[in-house]
Amino acid sequence: MKYICAFFLSTFFLAAIGYTAELPSAVREALRSANIPLQDVGIYVQEINSPAPLLALNAKQAMNPASTMKLLTTYAALELLGPAYTWRTEAYVDGKLDDGILTGNLIIKGYGNPKMTAENLWLWLHDLRSRGLREIHGDLILDHSAFAAQEDDTGAFDNDPDRAYNVAPDALLLNFNAIRLRFIPEEERVNVYTEPALAGIKLENRISLKKQRYCGNWDSNINISLSSSGKTIRIQGTYPAVCGEHEKVVSLLAHTPYFDAVFRSLWREMGGTISGKTQDAQVPASAVLFATQYSQPLSEIIRDINKYSNNVMARQVFLSLSLKRDTPVNNISEVTSDFSAASAEASPPASLALSEAALRNWISNKGYDFPELVIENGAGLSRKSRISPDSLALLLRDILLSPFSAEVVASLPIVGVDGTMRKRHNNCEVTAHAHMKTGSLDGVKSMAGYLQSKSGKQWVVVFFINHPKASVGQLAQDELLEWLEQNF
Repeated sequence: MKYICAFFLSTFFLAAIGYTAELPSAVREALRSANIPLQDVGIYVQEINSPAPLLALNAKQAMNPASTMKLLTTYAALELLGPAYTWRTEAYVDGKLDDGILTGNLIIKGYGNPKMTAENLWLWLHDLRSRGLREIHGDLILDHSAFAAQEDDTGAFDNDPDRAYNVAPDALLLNFNAIRLRFIPEEERVNVYTEPALAGIKLENRISLKKQRYCGNWDSNINISLSSSGKTIRIQGTYPAVCGEHEKVVSLLAHTPYFDAVFRSLWREMGGTISGKTQDAQVPASAVLFATQYSQPLSEIIRDINKYSNNVMARQVFLSLSLKRDTPVNNISEVTSDFSAASAEASPPASLALSEAALRNWISNKGYDFPELVIENGAGLSRKSRISPDSLALLLRDILLSPFSAEVVASLPIVGVDGTMRKRHNNCEVTAHAHMKTGSLDGVKSMAGYLQSKSGKQWVVVFFINHPKASVGQLAQDELLEWLEQNF
């Protein structure tokens, strides 16, 4: 990298700020070396106090932003729902509870908590036990009705439905619907364990230990599948002994059987029993609210979404935009942490269409028009999503005017320090001087965020690459950040 981590004298200093400069030679050279034509690149760079951009290349062109689309979703959520917004999960009893024995059904209703982990569920089930529930002589009923039914084809994006990032949103999402498989080689065999434990699901381990000198791609010869009955996870193939311990995260079960397997495992672990089956249904009028669990506040949730580009959580938050009240929030002081609680039951279930309408209405109320905007799921895990560098830069500038700007900026990866930017620009001048959301898909490489240059000026930066060789365009993005940090 010619100029990374080193100061250089640019030939493109501006006579006066406010006029668009030429693209830096280092950026041009990096794109040329990657065989990426300028027509497939979108760039917008502007100092926050300047009326005009420093750099603008194809700035109004509709492009696929990949995961930088999460900036739009998380910012809208902060302003529409409020940073203290929390998601409820409710437990109802339908029957007689006497001396720890429920003669009837236990109903669990979710409202879209993006981060109910197995640990959170464990704590909540302990709360149910402490409230006097020990034996359930009836069924476990799961109510997903706060969200409209979602697209079943989880493999539509990349024909790989078992990948954890392809999990569809659900009002009763648990642990991202993920199964962590731990591979631990011993002298003659490879042990495989699942986390969390799954009651009623058998693990069929047909992995053989392979003696070889190098590890390589340790999982390239491993096949993981679910039996047609949905009760057995089959793992076949070979595992190199030299690789040591490794983990692989997959999503094999639908939401209901996954919740059922984890619930029963944890409930049994703490001495509880349940005699009935598990089914999906809505809370009946005869049921009585027994206990409520609350999620982390939205201001914490968006850190996981943006720092680590969590697609499942982003999709949950996007759908939650249509759980809010119908009246737009015209004054930020109107935002409260629980304003949607009472209205959720009376409103139609959250849907992609309703959430998109809420988001577009929010954009319109700000006085903006993004005619090129295409939203598929709010996460950017999409071949259809589109926004222009100019529109995303406008959004980034608007964030700085929001009462919640600190929450958004703090949620972005710090260059060279954490999140998806942890390994970029290590020990360079730009390290810790920029907060950048990144995005990557086949044919897409993007970044968008804020940079503080050597002079102390603050910059909005957007850099999209939409080209089959986009993955090798990262150097050009890195060159731009170094050039901007050193010269302005």
